[in-house]
Amino acid sequence: MDGEILGRFLYLALLLAAVGGWVIVEFRQRMGQTLRLGMAWGLIFLGVMAGYGLWKDIRRDVLPQQMVTQSGELILPRAEDGHYYAHITANGTGLQVLADTGATNVVLSPRDARKLGIDTAALVYIGQAMTANGVVRTARTTLASLSLGPFQDTDVPVWVNEADMDVSLLGMDYLGRFRIEIDGDRMKLRR
Repeated sequence: MDGEILGRFLYLALLLAAVGGWVIVEFRQRMGQTLRLGMAWGLIFLGVMAGYGLWKDIRRDVLPQQMVTQSGELILPRAEDGHYYAHITANGTGLQVLADTGATNVVLSPRDARKLGIDTAALVYIGQAMTANGVVRTARTTLASLSLGPFQDTDVPVWVNEADMDVSLLGMDYLGRFRIEIDGDRMKLRR
């Protein structure tokens, strides 16, 4: 053990001894009740730790994910915010995007564009788009590959937004390649 780890260990040991000594002195008349209470809090703490550790697995089961049916259609479940999110693979990199039937184009946030290896500083922002936040400048580029579930496309035109966005948009110039059906809380895409 190096000096820093030994110091931390000694500090925690002294803290545990001080708190443990106080508990013994304070609750010496009710030691059984104190031990039961300590065990209950220990189990609560372990349960919280287990829930935190298993959250990714639980979330997959509780929160629906996109899926492909046996007939080959892609199902996107409606999220709690009322939107439909899709997991795509673009240029070999996975992204979570909003399937937006109100958007004209596929629009990448600057963060997602950089994640895909696009040099946003080298783009020429000559396009304009009307958004809920006003007019923004955009730059056109092309994705070598885009996969949505079992569907794969090449040379997909996209626009990179100059302003920050919370999530990239999968607009109608790409979604128009599909037959779209919204049935309850599910968006079905098929070709």
